[in-house]
Amino acid sequence: METFRTRATVSKDGKLSIKGLPFRPGEKVEVLVRAEEPTSVVERRALVSELKAVFREMQALPQAKTITEDEIAAEIAAYRAEQLK
Repeated sequence: METFRTRATVSKDGKLSIKGLPFRPGEKVEVLVRAEEPTSVVERRALVSELKAVFREMQALPQAKTITEDEIAAEIAAYRAEQLK
Protein backbone atom coordinates (compact mmCIF):
# COMPACT_ATOMS: atom_id res chain seq x y z
CA MET A 1 0.00 0.00 0.00
CA GLU A 2 1.44 3.34 -1.05
CA THR A 3 1.48 6.10 1.54
CA PHE A 4 1.51 9.79 0.70
CA ARG A 5 2.17 12.36 3.41
CA THR A 6 1.63 16.08 3.15
CA ARG A 7 0.69 19.06 5.29
CA ALA A 8 -2.34 21.25 4.78
CA THR A 9 -4.25 23.91 6.66
CA VAL A 10 -7.96 23.71 7.40
CA SER A 11 -9.79 26.73 5.96
CA LYS A 12 -11.98 29.05 8.03
CA ASP A 13 -15.08 27.18 6.83
CA GLY A 14 -13.63 23.86 8.04
CA LYS A 15 -12.68 22.48 4.63
CA LEU A 16 -9.46 20.83 3.59
CA SER A 17 -8.12 20.63 0.04
CA ILE A 18 -5.17 18.49 -1.04
CA LYS A 19 -3.74 18.90 -4.52
CA GLY A 20 -1.18 16.85 -6.43
CA LEU A 21 -2.02 13.45 -5.00
CA PRO A 22 -0.02 10.57 -6.52
CA PHE A 23 -3.11 8.37 -7.07
CA ARG A 24 -5.15 7.60 -10.17
CA PRO A 25 -8.51 9.36 -10.64
CA GLY A 26 -11.22 7.12 -9.21
CA GLU A 27 -8.80 5.13 -7.05
CA LYS A 28 -10.13 4.48 -3.55
CA VAL A 29 -7.89 5.81 -0.78
CA GLU A 30 -7.99 5.82 3.00
CA VAL A 31 -7.90 9.29 4.56
CA LEU A 32 -6.53 9.91 8.07
CA VAL A 33 -6.43 13.43 9.44
CA ARG A 34 -4.67 14.41 12.64
CA ALA A 35 -3.52 17.66 14.14
CA GLU A 36 0.12 18.48 13.60
CA GLU A 37 2.36 18.33 16.62
CA PRO A 38 2.91 21.75 18.18
CA THR A 39 6.11 23.20 16.83
CA SER A 40 6.59 26.43 18.66
CA VAL A 41 8.06 26.79 22.11
CA VAL A 42 5.06 28.91 23.12
CA GLU A 43 2.64 26.11 22.15
CA ARG A 44 4.68 23.52 24.02
CA ARG A 45 4.85 25.68 27.12
CA ALA A 46 1.06 26.19 26.97
CA LEU A 47 0.50 22.43 26.77
CA VAL A 48 2.87 21.78 29.66
CA SER A 49 1.09 24.42 31.72
CA GLU A 50 -2.31 22.85 30.99
CA LEU A 51 -1.02 19.40 31.89
CA LYS A 52 0.44 20.63 35.18
CA ALA A 53 -2.92 22.24 36.02
CA VAL A 54 -4.68 18.91 35.41
CA PHE A 55 -2.14 17.13 37.63
CA ARG A 56 -2.69 19.67 40.42
CA GLU A 57 -6.47 19.14 40.19
CA MET A 58 -6.08 15.37 40.33
CA GLN A 59 -3.69 15.53 43.27
CA ALA A 60 -6.13 17.76 45.15
CA LEU A 61 -8.93 15.18 44.98
CA PRO A 62 -9.72 13.66 48.39
CA GLN A 63 -9.19 10.09 47.18
CA ALA A 64 -5.71 10.98 45.89
CA LYS A 65 -4.60 11.91 49.39
CA THR A 66 -5.24 8.41 50.74
CA ILE A 67 -3.13 6.51 48.20
CA THR A 68 0.20 5.24 49.54
CA GLU A 69 3.48 4.83 47.65
CA ASP A 70 3.19 1.06 48.13
CA GLU A 71 -0.26 1.04 46.50
CA ILE A 72 1.07 3.03 43.56
CA ALA A 73 4.03 0.65 43.15
CA ALA A 74 1.70 -2.37 43.32
CA GLU A 75 -0.59 -0.91 40.66
CA ILE A 76 2.35 -0.17 38.36
CA ALA A 77 3.69 -3.71 38.84
CA ALA A 78 0.26 -5.21 38.08
CA TYR A 79 -0.07 -3.09 34.94
CA ARG A 80 3.40 -4.06 33.70
CA ALA A 81 2.73 -7.74 34.40
CA GLU A 82 -0.48 -7.53 32.35
CA GLN A 83 1.39 -5.88 29.46
CA LEU A 84 3.87 -8.78 29.34
CA LYS A 85 1.13 -11.38 28.80
